[in-house]
Amino acid sequence: MRRLDQFEARLAKVPLFRACSKQDLRHIARLADYDTCRAGETLVREGQRGNELYVIVSGEADVVREDESVATLKAGDYFGELAVLHPAPRTATVTAKTDMDVLIVTTRELAILLSDVPLFARKLLTGMAGRIQEADVIANAPAA
Repeated sequence: MRRLDQFEARLAKVPLFRACSKQDLRHIARLADYDTCRAGETLVREGQRGNELYVIVSGEADVVREDESVATLKAGDYFGELAVLHPAPRTATVTAKTDMDVLIVTTRELAILLSDVPLFARKLLTGMAGRIQEADVIANAPAA
């Protein structure tokens, strides 16, 4: 599988991009930056401002909030979707658990996409609405 096809396939699994067409995903994949991270490397730090969305292509990362481990992310998972839409302090620290390959979409690349593909804004809003609904269901679930 070609690298661009692999990136497109990973992006297609990100709920933020759920409403995007194959052509939209290809456009995002072309704009995204590809990076590698070594095990132990911190990708984002809680409290620091950020403007990047990360999509994990391979590897695993630990998510820590207020010194408490809250999740392990794997290939196909993503984080930072709020920061790419509204740069603000990060709500958690994400550290590579293993060597990782990631795609990074910054606010700048997203702005280019919104300019090049005006209908993308509606698709992005659809994806965000889905993410908010999922978070609402989790937040309002009865305690176990």
